[in-house]
Amino acid sequence: MNIRKKRFDEEYPMNLLLLADPSQKLVEDYIQRGECFVTEMDHQIVGVYVLLPTRPETVELVNVAVTEEMHGQGIGKQLVSHAIETARSNGYKTIEVGTGNSGMGQLALYQKCGFRIVGIDFDFFIRHYAEAIYENGIPCRDMIRLSQDL
Repeated sequence: MNIRKKRFDEEYPMNLLLLADPSQKLVEDYIQRGECFVTEMDHQIVGVYVLLPTRPETVELVNVAVTEEMHGQGIGKQLVSHAIETARSNGYKTIEVGTGNSGMGQLALYQKCGFRIVGIDFDFFIRHYAEAIYENGIPCRDMIRLSQDL
């Protein structure tokens, strides 16, 4: 497995990016402002994340996604760990991430990787997404904000 920055000459892996965020408009906005990293296995892209500078010394980890057939193999954890180390080596002091209230696996993953819950953006997904999102049979309404000091 190889995690690397997306090359300028290759397309964004939109199929993966849209797994983590179903709004193509939002995805297209932040991929232009951030740095996209991909995970390759056997010359296939199987994972992705984007680091998005938000404030001085702060970067947000957005759009962590792994192909569905590769779930449960630790790739997501490796992506998050890589993002943390990349942010640290680029001189950021804080890394943040947001995820839906219904994403139990994502909430567990981020906390296992050292993130702590710092806030809730109530009704975020109601305000920003036209169609309702459900995960684990739970309506995704609120954005759970997590942060980690580097």
